[in-house]
Formats: sequence, structure tokens, C-alpha cells
Amino acid sequence: MTDSRKKRMALLDNLANAGAPSPAPPSSMMSANRALRSARDAVDAHHVWDLDPAQIDDGRRMEDRLDPGDVQDLREAIEANGQTVPILVRRNPENPDRYLLIYGRRRLEAIRQSDKVTRVRALVANMDDTAALRAQVSENMARRDLSFIEKALLARSLVESGFGNQTQVAEVLTVSKSAISMAINVVEAIGEDLIRVIGPAHGIGRPRWEALARAIAETGADTQRLIDVAMDARDRIALERLTEDISAEDIDPSVAAFEAVSRALDHARRRSAPDAASSPAPTRSRKLTLGGKPAGAVRRTARGLTIALDDGPFADWVEAEAEKLIDELHARWLQRGED
Repeated sequence: MTDSRKKRMALLDNLANAGAPSPAPPSSMMSANRALRSARDAVDAHHVWDLDPAQIDDGRRMEDRLDPGDVQDLREAIEANGQTVPILVRRNPENPDRYLLIYGRRRLEAIRQSDKVTRVRALVANMDDTAALRAQVSENMARRDLSFIEKALLARSLVESGFGNQTQVAEVLTVSKSAISMAINVVEAIGEDLIRVIGPAHGIGRPRWEALARAIAETGADTQRLIDVAMDARDRIALERLTEDISAEDIDPSVAAFEAVSRALDHARRRSAPDAASSPAPTRSRKLTLGGKPAGAVRRTARGLTIALDDGPFADWVEAEAEKLIDELHARWLQRGED
């Protein structure tokens, strides 16, 4: 905490502790305390503070990125040019000497890793959990680099966290309710474990993620098998970067992982689909009646003809006389041919 901030806080605390010789009525004291808190919050909200990164916790912040990426370039930029954009934090209600991160995680992490920059520039806001979450979501939507699947995961997290129903989340994310519903369906059909292994896959939009979800449903593919495929693709890209002249911008590992999973599903679908020539003929079925009442059914399949009678005395008799009945029917068939 800087000396100037300590002086301002001390001034506000002295004002809060100072009072008239006689105690003020409870209502007056409450009004005074509210006024002092408002004054203190106003000071924080309009001033950029230099905070110790170790004082800031980010555990309560909702995860919004699948792959935060290396912050080395950002760290070097901050070391060379300074931190131009402050992060946003709020006081930890359980510990007034600590802060909770609202947004600016990569900037905070870059400064945490720096040997040259030891303080992080931050705005301190007075927010509860809901307001902080709204601020984080608003900041996310202002950024244009969240992929479709990252936004889909964020939407589902907002609904499951109790932030609001699908209609309310749609309003915050400035999309339609149907878009939220479809995004959540994609996440649930593919599975969060597989999605997190694949990664953000920038450039892969909703249609291809929906196609991936359909392919998983149609093939009944094993999720762990697909996770292994995605991990192998990522490992291959990492190895190529080490052994060949390939930069991080040339190939996105998450896109490579998505394409690998998609190819595996296409292969599984082709392998499970029978050839058109060998496709079995569709099953035909016709109900049987005796005296106007249902008695069973006759079914024709690629393997032959099946007569199924409802269980009862007549079915027992047919079973016992089956050989004789078949002979009689066959004889009638032959007689019909001669006629």
C-alpha cells in the first residue's frame, strides 16, 4: 500500500472514529458510516492504485479462457513500456487487507512472473459477487478474441452458478436465448473434459462444433479415446515446434486437436456405415387377427419370414403341430403353382 493511500485511509478512519462528546443516536452513526464508506469507495474508484500482486486472489473469478497461453510477450511488453491498462479488483470481504481479482488475469500473471515490475496498477471497485461477475462478463464481451466454445462454456457456467436463467444470461451476453440453449447443448453433448483438452480452437465456429457433437452421438465414440486423440495432436505440434522451424503463429494446437478428433470421428462413422449393396432390406410387418381380435404378427426380414402368435392355447397347438402345418401349407403352395 502506497504512502498516499495510507494517508487517505487513515484520514477516513480518523473521521470515522472521531465524534462528539456525547454518543450520537444509532441512526446518525449509521448514516455517518455509510457516508464514510461511500467516500472511501469514491476515492478508490477514481484512483489507480499500485498494489502488491501477492495481495490479490483470483480463486473466486469464473474461468473464461480455455488456454490463457504464455504471458512472456505480455510480461516483456510491460517491463519495457509499463502497464498501460489497469486491472480491476475489489476488496476481499473476508480480509480487508486483500483483494479479489475481477478482470485482468493475464496482466496480473505477467507481473507476478516479472523480476523487474513488482507492483500492479489496479482500480479498486466496491462490488458484491454478482456485480463482480457482471463486470467480468461485460469485459469478456468487450474482448473479441473469445472463441465460440469458450463463450459456450462461459454461458453454461453462468447458468449453473445461479447467475441467472438462460434468458437472463442471453441478455448479458447480448445473444438470443436460442443461441444460449444451442451452445449449452453443444457443451453437454461433447463433454467439458474433451473440450478442455481440445482448447479454444479459434476460427472453429458453431456449425463445426455442432457437427462434432452430432458425430459423437451417431458413432457412440468413447470420450477417453477422443481425449487421447486430441492430446496426441497437441503433443505432435509441440514436438514440431521444437524440431522444426515452426512458430506459435503457424499452427494453433487447439485447432489441430479439433481437426484430429473430427477426422477420428469421420473414420469411425465410415467404418460403421454398411455398404449400400449389403444394406439389409427394411423389415415389413403385418398384424394378424382371429375373429377380429389381435392374434400376433407376421414379419418379413432379410433373413426370412417370422410368424409370431400371442401366447395362449392356440399358440401351444400351433407349436405342437408346426411340422404338419408347414407340410400342409407347402402342399397348398405347390397346388397353387400347378393351378
